Amino acid sequence: MAGIKPFLAVRPIREKADRVAALPYDVYNRQEAVREVEREPLSFLKIDRAETQFDDSVDMYDDRVYARAAQLLAQMEEDGIYIQDPDPSYYVYQLIMDGRKQTGIVACASVDDYLGNVIKKHENTREEKEQDRIRHVDTLSAQTGPIFLAYRSQKRINEIVGEAMEKSPLYQFTAVDGIGHKVWKICEPEKVQALQAAFAEIKEIYIADGHHRAASAVKVGLKRRQEHPGYDGTEEFNYFLSVLFPDDQLMIMDYNRCVKDLNGLSKEEFLSAAGRHFHVGEPQKQPIAPGNKGEVSMYLEGEWYLLKASPELLEIQDPVASLDVSLLQDYLLDPVLGIRDPRTDERIDFVGGIRGLKELERRADSDMKVAFAMYPTSITELFAVADAGLLMPPKSTWFEPKLRSGLFIHKI
Repeated sequence: MAGIKPFLAVRPIREKADRVAALPYDVYNRQEAVREVEREPLSFLKIDRAETQFDDSVDMYDDRVYARAAQLLAQMEEDGIYIQDPDPSYYVYQLIMDGRKQTGIVACASVDDYLGNVIKKHENTREEKEQDRIRHVDTLSAQTGPIFLAYRSQKRINEIVGEAMEKSPLYQFTAVDGIGHKVWKICEPEKVQALQAAFAEIKEIYIADGHHRAASAVKVGLKRRQEHPGYDGTEEFNYFLSVLFPDDQLMIMDYNRCVKDLNGLSKEEFLSAAGRHFHVGEPQKQPIAPGNKGEVSMYLEGEWYLLKASPELLEIQDPVASLDVSLLQDYLLDPVLGIRDPRTDERIDFVGGIRGLKELERRADSDMKVAFAMYPTSITELFAVADAGLLMPPKSTWFEPKLRSGLFIHKI
């Protein structure tokens, strides 16, 4: 059973929500973050990435950066930009992208559920990436970036969410990137109890996106437990900020690949080698998007080719080995192009599907040689990998739209 609880949210006042809400901290490099904070001085990014308040001589992991983030949050609270709700609440959070709506519940998930594998993972995390958010959460005594969780859709939860959405929204705005955002509050005691009871019937919850943020929040929670040996489990540090979506609301986009060279092969030799495990279609000038599992479209020297995995590859049953990204890696990128470890090989780069096929053409025509557009991993495949206790290959999933930071803060 999943312990998903309401919380006392610290959140922006209605008039400032659209200006405060920021894309996740890790979608920007330092220069991009600085430009975004200059564009919108109220952006929560200035707290998530407080190095934007210093010149480049100050390392982004300097102690002063984290201290400054805590100061900025306190100042925004003092200025009345942020308020704290007086009652433990859930929030319904809807994002609208290109007319498609995705509706989830903002709540706090349990550290013990994470440790006990009720909350399931499908990615490894890297210690150096965790340390930044550990220090950020610990210094602020607050979680600021929600973890993107998914669960199998449940009728009772859907009903409660639907009822909440019949009221006027707490927030309603369209961000500068065109993504619409709506938020409703659920604070009525009987609705809160019903929602908590409904989640308690769910046996598995999955991290869709935010493995590093989740691991960091959990490690801060464990640190606080050591610092408070008399803890009883109800303290806020035993929970972490999340947005939970039913599986039927989610869309995973493709996460594409491009490679710098053909590993010493001529174009003809490479196409011949690709044909060992993939049917290589006739070249086309117009972009091709893969339309089915087992298909990959490839751009090489100004032409597009549709690759179709051979029948024996499509019969693979292993939940990881059968993923399209695995088929490409195991039967083309590794044996033919020599990409042994895509995590560390500098000859490969990854392009989120949100950038489109034109970006793959641009890369292959400039700093790369060949590009591959993937058929998206499905949420069912993600669940199967996590249920098996296995790990996805790197860059298997790209979720859109991105959750905003700064709309909800969980004090610990």
